[in-house]
Amino acid sequence: MIQLFFMNIFVAKLNYNSTEDQVRDLFEGFGEVSSVKIIFDKFENRSKGYGFVEMPNDDEANEAISNLNDSEFDGRTIVVKEAQPREERGGYNNRRNNYRDRY
Repeated sequence: MIQLFFMNIFVAKLNYNSTEDQVRDLFEGFGEVSSVKIIFDKFENRSKGYGFVEMPNDDEANEAISNLNDSEFDGRTIVVKEAQPREERGGYNNRRNNYRDRY
């Protein structure tokens, strides 16, 4: 059976010089990694210090989260947790829609 869902893991407080390959290597210590994406500032063309890792096996992903959260990586103490879907977060669009609904 083909696995269609991956656990999406949020990784924050990354060193601005950390690469996707380094993050992949870190997480592969716990299992298969489907993808790694470090988010870049499009104006400054540098890392924003956070990114996302997708792992197809929930047990391996949970083990990675448990072991890597608040651990030292590339000179920084990183935050690792399951990513929340975009619609569950507040943000600019949510604030704009709330403003529009009120007036």
